[in-house]
Amino acid sequence: MSALTRTNRRALLLTAAAALTLSACSSGGKVGGSGDTNFITGNDGVDTVAQGKRDAAPVLSGKTIDGEQLSTADYKGKILVVNVWGSWCTPCRAEAKNLQAVSEKLKDQGVQFVGINTRDTNTTSAINFEKEFGVTFPSLYDPTGKQMLRFEKGTLNPQLIPSTLVIDRSGKIAARALMALSEETLTGMIKPVLAEK
Repeated sequence: MSALTRTNRRALLLTAAAALTLSACSSGGKVGGSGDTNFITGNDGVDTVAQGKRDAAPVLSGKTIDGEQLSTADYKGKILVVNVWGSWCTPCRAEAKNLQAVSEKLKDQGVQFVGINTRDTNTTSAINFEKEFGVTFPSLYDPTGKQMLRFEKGTLNPQLIPSTLVIDRSGKIAARALMALSEETLTGMIKPVLAEK
């Protein structure tokens, strides 16, 4: 890889990180519902896409905050809930126990939770966050936002921190929330996807 290419790539990553900084810990806004995006924002702030009109989610892979290798490809056939969070993010702290509770309730129904820890400069802060809130599902360590850049522009992508995506059994993005979630709202995002054949 040439020095110019490395410089361009580094600039792109820094730009993405700056964008995340500007949008970090926002409550999120109403988006979608127009153009050819195929998604509809509900009254609860959750964007959904009808089965058959969904975009494929990228495979996310790398090291977890615990230093283990993880790939979302290993969860093929399961419903995947992806939560983007940071230990520094107040709304993330507010929703952490809710995510864990729903993860425990639905794990026997073929639902797997995976976190993406972003913008933490070390894994110690992330590990301490998980211990404090009793989070047991794995989280990819993504300090520069590379995992978030894998999502295509125009899809239901994680644009803010926190963001939560529900990916259906065929690997397509069914729902997204750009806010801290209650147990009730998160369960409401997942249940329709669980009911799909």
